[in-house]
Amino acid sequence: MHKIMALDIGTKRIGIALSDYLQIVANGHSYIQREPENLAIDKINSLAKENRVEKIVVGIPYNMDGTRGFQAENCIEFSKKLIGYEIIYEDERLTSEAAEENLRERKINFRKEKGLVDMESAKIILEQYLSKKNL
Repeated sequence: MHKIMALDIGTKRIGIALSDYLQIVANGHSYIQREPENLAIDKINSLAKENRVEKIVVGIPYNMDGTRGFQAENCIEFSKKLIGYEIIYEDERLTSEAAEENLRERKINFRKEKGLVDMESAKIILEQYLSKKNL
């Protein structure tokens, strides 16, 4: 069995989530700095190898009308550098708002550590994917 990784790729940070080996449960894992990009790619590859990841779900922030804007294209370009994985694009509209609400409900102060929102967003992206996959 293999885990599935999800990435919430932002301009400053990348949130990371991993599934369990049964690919049923999504767990927020960590977040990393996006720059320098080669170091971010190395960290993602290392984490993927440690967790036997073959599939990476990348959140794409489509515009509300369903078109791709600058940030959506930016995420796709970054994901092309992840070689050796099946890459799946998942619509991530409004995940940051949902992530902030989830953290508020759990009384986690994310204002000082914005990476927590990125990690929670990656978890939501992975949950969305897993719920469709496991229907």
